[in-house]
Amino acid sequence: MRKKYLHETSRLAYAQGMTPSQRAHIAMFSIAAHGHVNPSLEVIRELVARGHRVSYAIPAAFAERIAATGAEPVIYTSTLPTEDDPEGWGTELIDNLEPFLHDAIQAQAQLAEAFEGDEPDLVIHDITAYEATVLAHRWGVPSVSLSPNLVAWEGYEEEVAEPMFSGMKASERGKAYYARFAGWLAENGISTHPDPFVGRPRRSVVLIPKALQPHSDRVDESVHTFVGACQGDRTDQGEWQRPADAEKVLLVSLGSAYTKQPAFYRACVEAFGGLSGWHVVLQIGKYVDEAELGDIPANVEVHRWVPQLAILKQADAFVTHAGAGGSQEGLATGTPMVAVPQAVDQFGNADMLVALGVARRLDSETATPQELREAVLALVGDPEVARNLKEIGLRMAAEGGTKQAADLIENELPAR
Repeated sequence: MRKKYLHETSRLAYAQGMTPSQRAHIAMFSIAAHGHVNPSLEVIRELVARGHRVSYAIPAAFAERIAATGAEPVIYTSTLPTEDDPEGWGTELIDNLEPFLHDAIQAQAQLAEAFEGDEPDLVIHDITAYEATVLAHRWGVPSVSLSPNLVAWEGYEEEVAEPMFSGMKASERGKAYYARFAGWLAENGISTHPDPFVGRPRRSVVLIPKALQPHSDRVDESVHTFVGACQGDRTDQGEWQRPADAEKVLLVSLGSAYTKQPAFYRACVEAFGGLSGWHVVLQIGKYVDEAELGDIPANVEVHRWVPQLAILKQADAFVTHAGAGGSQEGLATGTPMVAVPQAVDQFGNADMLVALGVARRLDSETATPQELREAVLALVGDPEVARNLKEIGLRMAAEGGTKQAADLIENELPAR
């Protein structure tokens, strides 16, 4: 199967006029999580369109999505908790760190074997795919981080990391984690401490707009380049048509992982159901049964999954968990947002959106229907919010998006 793929991509490259010396083999590494895979897809599609051969290391659950970009899925078995089991990540900081290290160590052997004799010219990788940097080092090729969320700024370690990690580092589990991490790196000829190994890449393409980056004025832009939204054509995800009688449209979506929130969805139905002139699209994910929401008013449509970007292009407001993808899609489409963060970077994203003057933040566990309704109506009726969104949209458009990301990656290819 892989030989057939290599033959077909070679034929396409020649058809596009690329010579073997111009065409590169680029290997992408990621984990099986929508928030980590989705931001990279259009960049991968663009690299393939430019004639490069792209191999994408990914667990089988995402193979079909990767293949649709024209890249070759290179399947490995992951030990990470899946999005079907968000509670598998535990509750402590160390619970969120150990699985990534364990997965990287066991994935390295699988992927070293998969690429044996077909090593890439360049490695690009998600920030969680530690094995990618290790393999790039062993292969003697450059690596580029594709960050789907914020990056470290000058002073990050002292201001954020040290207060957050000091207790964990002093614990027995923390000491064992760092000893295992450092030992694994040393076995592979890498002397870098685990913290900068993870948080301070040699080169980084940041797949979010600079507007969402905290302390962006203190980010080393010789390392990190913000390219903004890499959205591309998503017609394969489906279309959505705004109802003819809808004066305003509201999308409510908490993404793909943290969607087990029936009480919050009921609050949204109560807040906006029957609200004059408003049509509501409510995405509930796969953990909640529609029957748990009670009677659904005529102006509310409920789905387990929706083509989010297609709806946002027609929406007037967005209730979001403030994930990196949703946040930048809201900014790119000029949609005011009510942020109800659930986990990890979403809290920081929510605060950034509020600081930008385009959102309000509520707690999904305590927000009342009245608070939700008032927040949405206030945002939509505020001309200052509209001006802020327009200005941010113009700045994002200038960041270059998908084509800029592909240019930066090509710039890292070794000279031939």
